[in-house]
Amino acid sequence: MKSIASLIRHIPHATATGARLRAAVLCAACLSLPSCSISYKFNGASIDYSQTKTIQIADFPIRASYVWGPMASIFNNQLKDQFANHTRLIQVRRDGDLKIEGEITRYDQRNKSVSSEGYSAQTELSMTVNVRFTNNKNHTEDFERQFTASATYENTQTLNAVQEELVTQMVEEITDQIFNATVANW
Repeated sequence: MKSIASLIRHIPHATATGARLRAAVLCAACLSLPSCSISYKFNGASIDYSQTKTIQIADFPIRASYVWGPMASIFNNQLKDQFANHTRLIQVRRDGDLKIEGEITRYDQRNKSVSSEGYSAQTELSMTVNVRFTNNKNHTEDFERQFTASATYENTQTLNAVQEELVTQMVEEITDQIFNATVANW
């Protein structure tokens, strides 16, 4: 930092070129500071890749009493994509350093609000996933936990009309929760 300060002091003040050069050097110095001192990962993953190299993600079957066919494939693909896009872990079929398995245990809807006429105005759709996480490099991080998300839609719409969009939203929320609980240590 001393060398940047001394460089700025030696640039002439009086000329327009000198002023522009001083500003450019100062901006470059400011931009380089965060890259030197801050170590933040925007994806939130805190993985020691020297120890943890692989992840095994099992397909989650639907064990809920109410089933929408495409839900399992939407969930399974999103969960695998989440780890593929935000980590350097190699996905394997067995013997992974990390292992994620579970099932979709609940998918249901209920009335959320009532109109002034006494009819249901909104319906809440919710989804719950049970997850078993095993860290074969550090078993103190192992857990079994449920993750839930919900979405609301107006009763002027049918479930068939909004189901794919709402399930996709809930799946994104749940896979974010799973990612944060397993590799982001949040």
